[in-house]
Amino acid sequence: MRKTLTIILALLCTLSMMAAKGYTVVLDAGHGGKDPGAVGKFSQEKDLNLSLVLKVGGLLKEQYPDLNIVYTRSTDVFIPLQTRADIANKNNADLFISIHTNASENKNSKGVETFILGTEKAEKNLDVAMRENAVMKLESDYKTTYQGFDPNSIDSYIMFELMQNNFMDQSLQFATQVQKHFVGHLNRSDRGVQQASFWVLLKTACPAILFEMGFISNAEEEKYLNAESTMDNMATALVNAFAAYTHRQEVKKVEKPQVSNDEPKAPKEEPAKPDTLINQNTQNIPNTPSTQEAPTSPQTYYALQVSASRAPLDASDPQLKGVACESRKVGDWYKYYAIIDTDREKVAAKQQELKQLFPDCWITKWIE
Repeated sequence: MRKTLTIILALLCTLSMMAAKGYTVVLDAGHGGKDPGAVGKFSQEKDLNLSLVLKVGGLLKEQYPDLNIVYTRSTDVFIPLQTRADIANKNNADLFISIHTNASENKNSKGVETFILGTEKAEKNLDVAMRENAVMKLESDYKTTYQGFDPNSIDSYIMFELMQNNFMDQSLQFATQVQKHFVGHLNRSDRGVQQASFWVLLKTACPAILFEMGFISNAEEEKYLNAESTMDNMATALVNAFAAYTHRQEVKKVEKPQVSNDEPKAPKEEPAKPDTLINQNTQNIPNTPSTQEAPTSPQTYYALQVSASRAPLDASDPQLKGVACESRKVGDWYKYYAIIDTDREKVAAKQQELKQLFPDCWITKWIE
């Protein structure tokens, strides 16, 4: 009896700790302290980054009290790149958002772009990666800390091609939402979702993005970014992108800011079309709900995503581990689902079983 009671108490304690942990978002204000980042005519990147991070963190906590908000820095201090990733990993982060301000020799460059870890178009974005990674040279004995990595050597970036990021798909989904909200709601020029070899993204063990809010090297955009109303609207756009990514209720609608000459209004987005079903394996999955007739009104579907690939996978592909999957093409990605149902609880019930084969499988949803 005493042994049983001890087990029950231990279980309750574990569940309590899990509940307390909740969902953790790590907010990373790029640069800081002795590292100013990019410098404009009258402002510095480190200050803009911190201003937006603090507004985002405050709004997230206000709207979603259940969240755990962790800052890599909340003041003007220097934080090494590796330490930023360590903070995320030690706090078991569910999402890592690194906020930066862009710069270019082309003074007309403008707009927002969001980076995820990857080597696609690596040569195009290599200068950006080198600039952001170069901060590690401000650390003493940086070659030891970063295992001989030289941020200014092209050869050093070969290592990124050899490392697969298990969170690329989730990172891409969040990055897409960020661009959508900034372009669609704030009329910002769209530079798209990009891949680059950022050390801080490589070493962060969770979905992660590096967001560039605009160009401090563009005189008009620097003025725009330093406006208090701009910071408020950008914080709301980022929080609403987070809400869309995690399927939470979005905060109040962002008011359109007054657009300066460097921020022409973007064309209205066409309504999103449902994902195109491209393949369905015919093998049965144990306890998978049978196919039902399509409802006449829009229906929410939940799915357990087990894999993603830029090329279609054959049913016998080792990546699918013998599990029958349904696949859909989303943008440039082929996504594979082992479970699809209108009942989220049924999908969640199968998640623990499938995690034995796919440790990183997660629940997503769409409406059609």
